[in-house]
Amino acid sequence: MNISKNRKKLIEKIDLNKSYEPIEAIKILKENSYVKFEESLEIAINLRIDTNKTEQNIRGVVNLPKGTGKNIRVAVMAKGDKAKESSEAGADIVGDDDLVNSINAGNIDFDVLIATPDMMPTIGKVAKILGPKGLMPNPKLGTVTQDVKTAVSNSKAGQIQYKNDKAGIVHAGIGKLNFSEEDLLENLKTFYSSITKSKPDAVKGSFIKKVSIASTMGFGLEINSSFLR
Repeated sequence: MNISKNRKKLIEKIDLNKSYEPIEAIKILKENSYVKFEESLEIAINLRIDTNKTEQNIRGVVNLPKGTGKNIRVAVMAKGDKAKESSEAGADIVGDDDLVNSINAGNIDFDVLIATPDMMPTIGKVAKILGPKGLMPNPKLGTVTQDVKTAVSNSKAGQIQYKNDKAGIVHAGIGKLNFSEEDLLENLKTFYSSITKSKPDAVKGSFIKKVSIASTMGFGLEINSSFLR
């Protein structure tokens, strides 16, 4: 009850129809957090795309310069030297057939799954489990690679994957609200830049409709994207 009262008070004093400068919006969200846990800063970018046309959908990865603030658990499916390399790089779980059996049994205690190319036929056995969860390794996202060391390091350091939903919106967490305003702004600009660069050739004219940011339990504020360029 208190949370909804707090939320109501905030909405009364904040203009939700205004388009804010990014740093101003970040400040407002930081100053008006009313929950006891550490919230994330979430971004939503509405795109001018037709999601029914495959060539207009976007998917990619971006390395956030200031990290995500989350402890990312990384699993690697590899054998021999590559398995050893993955462990040395800081992977939380390393395996091959045993990892497949674990996934089949419903044990998915990782956020990212990386695989060497030779393991893809093995991973195919659990594709139906991994696919819907967005955990299927993909060469385009750098999660099918021989360079497991770099892939593990990137995942741990703040690399995030993104793709648009059916409504043509890209959602992502770009840091924790307790980051400094400058660090959140840097992550925001980096993410925005990555999305603008991923504009499909099939999309003519303007690509980005609207950018807004919100805290986990807060409200959404529209950003004037001209300040992100």
